[in-house]
Amino acid sequence: MVIERIKTGIPGMDKLLNGGIPKRNAILLSGGPGTGKTIFSQQFLIVGALKYGEHGIYVTLEEHPAQIRRDMSTFNWYDVGKVDVRKLEEANKIAIIDAFTAGIGKYAEKEKYVVTDPTDITLLADVIREAIREINAQRAVIDSVSTLYLTKPSLARNIVLQLKKVLAGLGVTAILVSQVSATERGFGGPGVEHASDGIIRLDLDEINGELRRSLIVWKMRGSSHSMRRHPFDITEKGIIVYPDKTVK
Repeated sequence: MVIERIKTGIPGMDKLLNGGIPKRNAILLSGGPGTGKTIFSQQFLIVGALKYGEHGIYVTLEEHPAQIRRDMSTFNWYDVGKVDVRKLEEANKIAIIDAFTAGIGKYAEKEKYVVTDPTDITLLADVIREAIREINAQRAVIDSVSTLYLTKPSLARNIVLQLKKVLAGLGVTAILVSQVSATERGFGGPGVEHASDGIIRLDLDEINGELRRSLIVWKMRGSSHSMRRHPFDITEKGIIVYPDKTVK
């Protein structure tokens, strides 16, 4: 059986994934601060919408939507160039879901999709469903899913499974950003590694007195993938992965 795949839009990454992420998979993108998780996620969404015609939603739980739009507009993304995020939203190519402000403040009043209580997973899922259906989204990013269970780690696996059920049920391929501490080698919550369909781990390590970025595909359900750790760079055009190099 041929596996339908979603291209990441990140140069070099799809070679590690045997052609891309299997469709409907929910991928845990795990890493510490400064490793490039948000940039990876935004590149997946922006390039997906403009190069592959696959609309996407971005659920922001840790940053103001205005900051997300500014960050997305900063890069001269590979293959698609600079973007005007507001125009992409007006064209229903991208939807930003505000799960950060809880609807408080004048700026929040201008947002189309607002989660007034991000701790209410049922409410969050309802807003996600609405946005996906309205823009016919095929991609999704939740940044970060760790925020949903930070104070209740015992619910981590269940929360990820609930979100995965909603996203996969609507035919969406998702990146769930997972926060870990700089020294932690886990994936961001008890049981989340089993609930997700795949894990991509980003790291920033000191090697010979120099900070170097690298990533490894820890698992990818239903697909073969590279078993090596590969270096990557963050450039003005976004992330580029070097599939023919290995970090020891």
